[in-house]
Amino acid sequence: MEYLNLNKAIARLIILQRVELQSFWIRKLRKIFGRYIFTNFFSRFFIAETKINQKYYSRMNEEYKNLNNTINFDGKKILSIEPVMVALELIINTRSKNTFFTIIEKNYVSKKIVYGWDIQNKEGYNDLNLLKVFLENNGMKNNCEIYDFDNDDLPFKKFDYVLSLYSLDYHYDFSFYQEYLKKVCTENTKIIFDTIRPEYFNKIFKNVQVLFSQEKKIHSSKRIICDNFLVG
Repeated sequence: MEYLNLNKAIARLIILQRVELQSFWIRKLRKIFGRYIFTNFFSRFFIAETKINQKYYSRMNEEYKNLNNTINFDGKKILSIEPVMVALELIINTRSKNTFFTIIEKNYVSKKIVYGWDIQNKEGYNDLNLLKVFLENNGMKNNCEIYDFDNDDLPFKKFDYVLSLYSLDYHYDFSFYQEYLKKVCTENTKIIFDTIRPEYFNKIFKNVQVLFSQEKKIHSSKRIICDNFLVG
């Protein structure tokens, strides 16, 4: 796999979540006309899915390489929390053996994508029917399951890894999933996510390690890997 099997509808969902993949002119139009018009018009008709595909795959391939230095995914049960279009999971799937994925996502696209910190965790940019087809078209059919965050009973089973890159505690508070994660993690489960406050999680987990830092003009963050919830 050197690129993803995707169409314009999938490419739209990708750029709604991955703002850095938008072209210069798309970002310019968003600034001129506002985020509502961008979300509902420009993102539907003025995108180049081939370029988005190449950029997205390249970015997710780098994410995989970074994680693969630390993690062996073979034979593991992986929980992905609000990953949008799961390119990272698709790459893991092609390069690992006997891996099973559980995906929790929202099933709607907000009328106005604002980005930034979402106090209520209400912003959404996904369509689970499109996501299912996208997974099947890219070779992930029998080793994954999808749950609607708002409408499904979330699964209560143990996971080896929890992945939530640039999502959990990057766009919304860790507390939205904290009690759930306590129920589905063992003392050996590794939870990997991006945050601007890594020190805070020393109060939540026994072990917290910074994998790397992401320096940006806005919203610099650190990727951390945690395990073993503290009691209390």
